[in-house]
Amino acid sequence: MKKLLSVVGARPNFIKIAPLDKAFKKYRKEVKHLICHTGQHFDDRMSKVFFEDLGLPRPDFYLGIGGGSHAEQTARIMLELEKVLLAEKPDLVIVPGDVNSTLAAALVASKMGIPVAHVEAGLRSFDNTMPEEINRIVTDVVSDYLFVSEHSGIRNLRDEGVDEHKIHFVGNIMIDSLEAHYEMLENNTIVGQMGLEPENYILATFHRPSNVDDQENLKALMDTLKRLSKERPLVFPVHPRTRKNLAAFGLDKRLPKSLILTEPLGYIEFLALMRYAELVITDSGGIQEETTYMGVQCITVRKNTERPVTIDVGTNHLVGTDLEKVEKVAMDILGGITKPGRIPELWDGKTGKRIAEIIVENIA
Repeated sequence: MKKLLSVVGARPNFIKIAPLDKAFKKYRKEVKHLICHTGQHFDDRMSKVFFEDLGLPRPDFYLGIGGGSHAEQTARIMLELEKVLLAEKPDLVIVPGDVNSTLAAALVASKMGIPVAHVEAGLRSFDNTMPEEINRIVTDVVSDYLFVSEHSGIRNLRDEGVDEHKIHFVGNIMIDSLEAHYEMLENNTIVGQMGLEPENYILATFHRPSNVDDQENLKALMDTLKRLSKERPLVFPVHPRTRKNLAAFGLDKRLPKSLILTEPLGYIEFLALMRYAELVITDSGGIQEETTYMGVQCITVRKNTERPVTIDVGTNHLVGTDLEKVEKVAMDILGGITKPGRIPELWDGKTGKRIAEIIVENIA
């Protein structure tokens, strides 16, 4: 029996590994799948609730790393994960996404001669000022299996000279989790509980340091959200770091009742709010994909995206960071100027099964 170890650390990782863990259960005689949680997201609202919502088993290993700078966090994960790999000697390390845990695990495993599989490989924003972009590039370079979610990823890897046999177009594993919980989110009552009308409110999420750590930028963002909340009720689930900054900068005072700040939400609750929103405004990567699948209009407040299929095929509007333009596009969408969009190729809820089959065929 071969031993597989998936390393997760943040909310998007949990969403991507849950379907894979389920898919490996079909191969109980061939592989044993273990999960290591680095603790990169250590707040229960950012971590534990997601494990519960997604039905993930309790992690086999918990490193308890927590916060710190990018260098400190990555280094501490590498030091602690090395101990796990030395003790367990897995036959394959699986890393999803593009967070510091992804990079740290890929580096440690590859230096120890353990094959690495990268789930969601090949995505590129071509913006090296984004820490996630560095994580993606380095992880892909040292990985032996590159599981790609959209055609741009294949092109990027080929352009970078990656061996063709390493590249596997398998579709988007985040959609597996979304499909598996779709009935639950449609039956969720959070929209009504918050006094909202379906398709008559805005949902906003912001977490990137450029948007929420700078006082001037955060003030401009909050002013924009206040104005938009006059058009539609606007729900803003607030990341713990953002909540701290809002208080420190005095920006959490005298907010209109139509601008609803909440604590971070569980997976099902958040998807339900997204499903019935008229518009989502975000700086997130995964939300661009989820809104595309659900046919919800999305404005991405970034200068670039590593997920171009959400623009070319889906319902995503890449607007940039000029908040006046963001507000104008938002008003256009609320006025009925929308993108029809469609579901991209292989976003069918079967990506986890495809990945598991490829892994088992090659290592078992």
